[in-house]
Amino acid sequence: MSDRLALQWFDGQTAAAHPVVAWLADGQLHLQGESASRSYATAAVVWPERQRHGQRQALLPDGSVLVATDAQAWDAWRAAAGHQDSTVVRAQQSWRGVLVALALLCGLLFGTWRWALPWAADHAATWVPADVQQTLGEATLDELDARWLTPSQLPEAQTEAIRTRFAASVARAWPDGSAPPWHLVFRQGGKRVGPNAFALPGGTLVLTDELVALLADAPDALQGVLAHELGHVHHAHGLRLVARASAAAAVAGLVFGDATWLLSAAPVLLVQADYSRDFEREADAYALTLLHGAGLDATQMALFFDRIAARRASEDEPELPIAISSHPSDAERRARFGQVH
Repeated sequence: MSDRLALQWFDGQTAAAHPVVAWLADGQLHLQGESASRSYATAAVVWPERQRHGQRQALLPDGSVLVATDAQAWDAWRAAAGHQDSTVVRAQQSWRGVLVALALLCGLLFGTWRWALPWAADHAATWVPADVQQTLGEATLDELDARWLTPSQLPEAQTEAIRTRFAASVARAWPDGSAPPWHLVFRQGGKRVGPNAFALPGGTLVLTDELVALLADAPDALQGVLAHELGHVHHAHGLRLVARASAAAAVAGLVFGDATWLLSAAPVLLVQADYSRDFEREADAYALTLLHGAGLDATQMALFFDRIAARRASEDEPELPIAISSHPSDAERRARFGQVH
């Protein structure tokens, strides 16, 4: 039998407190007082989590409440009867336990943000219907035309020759037709955009007149740039970039089947954001596969890197990132395409 402890008992019918003496014995909580004499199975008593400060309570099966204003006496009384706090409560009372819980929570939040949300966003992007991707690509091209690009000044015969050659390269590299659908359009970039190329959702590839002029004597390098952009389409990098930037909305859209988050946020994000190093490496690998598969000279890509580097050194950076010049380093890319300078 435990020691006896003087407590207050509220019967749940009136606001008055009734003095009682309580003790624990044989699996029962016993109360004795002028207005109460009763027993309760301890298994039926609810013992709220102990706080560091404040009164202690026990919720009794009949709706009444047992209250102790002397917290230390209550804790000692329960401990003497063999009633221990749960592991969770003990951890909450320990600063070490709190620090461990905080560290675990921070680790969980970091892991969710660093790996779980990008994983979910990437999967959400791959499930975007083709018609939504097409609409998104059109909206992004409209954004580019409104803010940065003007109609191409290249002769139609020249643009058609570039399209035809690239189509032949794609067909030779993937004769089984496994390459993603694509559509090549030409625009003039001017000083604000310069020599550039973009891959848009839905398979639209945008090539500027300035990039065509820059690589006029290196047609295989121009094919390599287009192949790189087709690699972005193949890996859905644009959609994945937008989904990661809007991760919470992307996951919600995946769950509820709502793609409006894409149509509202994607155009601005797509024309202003850079791809990650991993995305660029994947697109480079795709371009290398196409160049080799089509029998083209992959080492001509070194000319592209040299000329873009010279342009960066002599002129201000354009408002949009130049084609495939940002990530990874030019030296790494030269090595990948087979020529180290």
